[in-house]
Amino acid sequence: MEPALSQIVERIRAAAADATALRIRGGGTKDFYGEPPQGEALSTAGLTGITSYEPSELVVTARAGTPLAELEAALAGKGQCLSFEPPHFGAAGGAGTVGGMVAAGLSGPARASVGAVRDYVLGATLVNGRGEVLGFGGQVMKNVAGYDVSRVLAGSLGTLGVIAEVSLKVLPVAPAEATLAFSCSQVDALRLLNEWGGRPLPLNASCWFEDARSGTLWLRLRGAAAAVEAACAQLGGERVDNAAAAAGWQSLRDQQHPWFTADDAGAALWRLSVPQTAPVLALGKGDAPLIEWHGGQRWYKAPPEQASLIREAAHAAGGHATLFRMPPASAAAASAGARRFDALSAPVARIHHALMREFDPHGLFDRARLLADA
Repeated sequence: MEPALSQIVERIRAAAADATALRIRGGGTKDFYGEPPQGEALSTAGLTGITSYEPSELVVTARAGTPLAELEAALAGKGQCLSFEPPHFGAAGGAGTVGGMVAAGLSGPARASVGAVRDYVLGATLVNGRGEVLGFGGQVMKNVAGYDVSRVLAGSLGTLGVIAEVSLKVLPVAPAEATLAFSCSQVDALRLLNEWGGRPLPLNASCWFEDARSGTLWLRLRGAAAAVEAACAQLGGERVDNAAAAAGWQSLRDQQHPWFTADDAGAALWRLSVPQTAPVLALGKGDAPLIEWHGGQRWYKAPPEQASLIREAAHAAGGHATLFRMPPASAAAASAGARRFDALSAPVARIHHALMREFDPHGLFDRARLLADA
């Protein structure tokens, strides 16, 4: 066992012996996500490096503390990528880690077309709450032994254990790409996205928002050059320069886009996950949302005190709402009692608690990060 992993194992065993609560931390770029972190920090910074990469097999294995930017650079050198476009959120986009990417389970603009983080996890090594090193899944795409166990780590926010290493499916970079812009209202944008979704088009990502002038729908196409060019000819719109478009999609991925960075005093950032066919949501007057994932992900800015209104609107549309980021006055917002995640149904909550007890019987890891009532 390598020294960095041995240190983590010993730290967990010592914490179990003296009942010390731990919170797992990689680059810290997603500390804002979920309920406020609790417990002593357990860093994965020592677990670095790409341990295996087989470009011809479309599989890469990396330790949890490996910088996400380092992994993406290695893949780009072979013309490959993480097609789900994980957000970085860090300063200059360089502080996020591979383990944090999986633990947060967040995906970027292409998620609706290519799948989520969990769809690309082939295997993982985990240190559980007993200090045991466990392996799940494998390094080939057809391996199903323990496959679901490794996938359940995606979005677990460190509540099940320390992700020490992870194997991921990667894909070749698309041979062609184009971004089209359409001036339209929110209603028309949703109608167009639903219409295009039923046609054989190389849709990859979409985004609608309002600026000072009007609403604009941005559509990214990726695939074979002939398919992309044919789609551009069919759809029309204004074709955007590829370099400018790439910068825009990256700013969207990392929430550095002007819609996200605009100063909205007292407003929290809400993420609503709804069916792509959901109509414009009835949230009363206020700023228009930013819509991604062909209508399936809708961002709103509103005070935490409006949690009931927002969650009711999401539920009425067949989805759910997440209080993604607190406003700057986070202490005041926290005292308002707004939960970050929707309350789980009783059957789902039982499954969550059973998994946590199995992987972390001593309750060392920060369960409240994911379940406010844990």
